[in-house]
Amino acid sequence: MAVISRFDPWRSSMCTCPPKLTFNPYTGCDHGCVYCYASSYIPQFASCRPKKGLLQRLQREAAKLMGETVSIANSSDPYPRMEATSGLTRRCLEIFAESNCRIQIITKSDLVIRDDDVLTKVPSTVALTITTDDAEVARLLEPHAPTPNARLRAAEDLIGKGIPVSVRIDPLIPFVNDQPEKLVATLASIGVKHVTSSTYKIKPDNWRRFSAVMPAVAEKLKPLYFKQGEKIGGNTLLPRDLRFKLLKNIRDFTIVNGMQFGVCREGLPRLNTAACDGSWLLNDESR
Repeated sequence: MAVISRFDPWRSSMCTCPPKLTFNPYTGCDHGCVYCYASSYIPQFASCRPKKGLLQRLQREAAKLMGETVSIANSSDPYPRMEATSGLTRRCLEIFAESNCRIQIITKSDLVIRDDDVLTKVPSTVALTITTDDAEVARLLEPHAPTPNARLRAAEDLIGKGIPVSVRIDPLIPFVNDQPEKLVATLASIGVKHVTSSTYKIKPDNWRRFSAVMPAVAEKLKPLYFKQGEKIGGNTLLPRDLRFKLLKNIRDFTIVNGMQFGVCREGLPRLNTAACDGSWLLNDESR
């Protein structure tokens, strides 16, 4: 099985990302996010482990690339806690840089700043997920991920090195983080150029975890999802009109603050002001 593959091989109608490749150095993730969807299809997801023989396989496959955009990573964070000592993701980035790939990193970890020297060698952009700027809420939702402040500092550091940053306010959860005006203003003030957002999509396992850590909120969400919501592709989503309202609200904050905006797998592409995943930053000559 190849370690580099086409992003969204099922060609989902909900996905509006430009064509790109995807690559995951690790299988599973140890951030422990209660809302995670990947745990529903990756066995033993909480047990993060490097892929076997990864570097040798990557060397062979990367040698065949011709400047494609590679998104790292879409199922398992490329900077789990073990990366601080293993350095696996860093070695993979070096291989991609030698192949002159365009690199898009998606992470919740401030450890990404360690690799800014590699990222400045090739066209690169980093998408940092900052679900909330409330440290206590973040601790409940993402118990083993770096704090929101650590991620904001990482964003500022990367921007200072000339690496464009987008931020994923994702997932958006009613009664939890659906009023992100302060966070959006903070992002604009440090030079973030793009915000991507999407609403919480329920699967049985992430709903069990969420209900355990936020039982009062879960009670409020039940009718919105299970009575009024809709099922799409194995997920239970909020009603379409409510999703539009919540996401347009963030979109408006983002535009007022001079940034671009995109939605992720919502079936609402008209809300996008630029490529939904922030990959347009790879071509942004203003930086």
